[in-house]
Amino acid sequence: MALGWCRFFGACFIGILFFHGFCTCDRAPYYSFMLNATSAPTISYYDYIIVGGGTAGCPLAATLSQNASVLLLERGGSPYGNPNITNLAKFGAALSDPSPTSPSQRFISEDGVINARARVLGGGSCLNAGFYTRASPEYTRAAGWDGRLANESYQWVERRVAFEPPMGPWQSAVRDGLLEAGVLPNNGFTYDHIKGTKVGGTIFDRDGNRHTAADLLEYANPGGLTVLLHATVYKILFATKARPKPAAHGVVYRDASGAKHRAYLKRGLKNEIIISSGALGSPQLLMLSGVGPAQQLRAHNITVVLDQPMVGQLMSDNPMNAIFVPSPLPVEVSLIQVVGITQFGSYIEAASGENFGGSPQRDYGMFSPKIGQLSTVPPKQRTPEALAMAIELMNNLDQQAFQGGFILEKIMGPISTGHLELRTRHPEDNPSVTFNYFKEPQDLQRCVEGISTIEKVIDSRPFSKFRFDYLSVPQLLNMTASAPVNLLPRHYNSSQSLEDFCKDTVMTIWHYHGGCQVGSVVDHDYKVMGVDALRVIDGSTFNVSPGTNPQATVMMLGRYMGVNILKERLAKEDLAN
Repeated sequence: MALGWCRFFGACFIGILFFHGFCTCDRAPYYSFMLNATSAPTISYYDYIIVGGGTAGCPLAATLSQNASVLLLERGGSPYGNPNITNLAKFGAALSDPSPTSPSQRFISEDGVINARARVLGGGSCLNAGFYTRASPEYTRAAGWDGRLANESYQWVERRVAFEPPMGPWQSAVRDGLLEAGVLPNNGFTYDHIKGTKVGGTIFDRDGNRHTAADLLEYANPGGLTVLLHATVYKILFATKARPKPAAHGVVYRDASGAKHRAYLKRGLKNEIIISSGALGSPQLLMLSGVGPAQQLRAHNITVVLDQPMVGQLMSDNPMNAIFVPSPLPVEVSLIQVVGITQFGSYIEAASGENFGGSPQRDYGMFSPKIGQLSTVPPKQRTPEALAMAIELMNNLDQQAFQGGFILEKIMGPISTGHLELRTRHPEDNPSVTFNYFKEPQDLQRCVEGISTIEKVIDSRPFSKFRFDYLSVPQLLNMTASAPVNLLPRHYNSSQSLEDFCKDTVMTIWHYHGGCQVGSVVDHDYKVMGVDALRVIDGSTFNVSPGTNPQATVMMLGRYMGVNILKERLAKEDLAN
């Protein structure tokens, strides 16, 4: 009976998902400035227009509203009051929802890895596993950020959304196993990025309620901010006549009914449009607006405003690989709490419990056949009947199949890069994106060393009570490799080669970035080079992913740049006077 899950594991992978975070609790404030876009005027004017109410856009809008009029346009809805995304116990339900109103929009990279992008106020902080940790001081210096202001901005974020997680027996065993495996020293609980093993922060409070970037709007000046939901921006408008270079001066957006609206900047050299639409949305919107590779734009009949060949280039996604370890003992429901920051460039994390398969609805998160993830079934055979059969098979599994957890590794960087291209001219359609996982040998070597470290944790004395003695590590590797975690072909026996295991079982950890990188598309003030009055402020500007998990730094960046932009504004006003 204890091996009831074993017969089924190769055909259907029941898993805990690691999209780091979820949406805020039902006790969130009522925002008087948050409206449905259908109520917006046909034409409006603001000092700042921010496109994207995500992890960076919300803190940016809250900050700018203190001394300016701000319009924040979000294509999704509100996170508040949605039972599928407001608490830890429902984790996975939103990601299994493929409907047009879902806060999660699935896409599949050209590499064959299934992924997701956010479509909700608060962005990815509404869909992830909640881990909160800062970037390293070295990262901050390399980015050219002022260390004192960055630290103050982190603290500003943490006062609203960061907490110390309660440590249960399974997470404690992973922590102690990492220490026995040599990931030293023990750094205890900290938000800081320090080599060794630590307990990081979480955006879930002690009651299991999520606190996201949308909660940072509590800092906003209500009189200075308008947030419009279900407002899809189609393009940035540029003024080109009698100017040395194009200047952004407005946006065109549509509401949920399809009605067209225009929002313009008020007159003034200090007013700007800021794109914060994420690593897919920001380069996509630039291209739809005529800023990007001219040949590609012309192929879609888009008028070229600026030939900028680096828009959409240098896209990266940190590959994630995991091992599922069934447990003979019940384990706590936990998302990411512990991280091992190794010397060789791999980060070890873990999650456990029954919140995917053990709940009555059994959504299975991103591994669910309900959203078409059946890599062992040829595409033409992924019929509704095939999906129904897979769902029935999963639902009939013994409860013990869901008892256990995952230990995962994510590589730093990465070094491998790809590119993004338009598929259509519709902003709601996913662009085509290629990440080229493990193209660079150093990325693959870091994965191999990370999996080797996980093997040591599984074999460690502290973790011994949470694994079956008769299941060897090679067996666990093959069980995981047989699961439909991506759409890639498999090697015959992945456990014989950790390189093959890494390639066969690569998944996303949702830390993709690039496409509008600093130095290539934007300058160090995040201004789009070659045009005026336009910035990009979000993860699309990162050259590498910050820390072990980026959401803390993305929120920090929104606050940090908001403060700097207001300083620039005051300086220009002083000069004008």
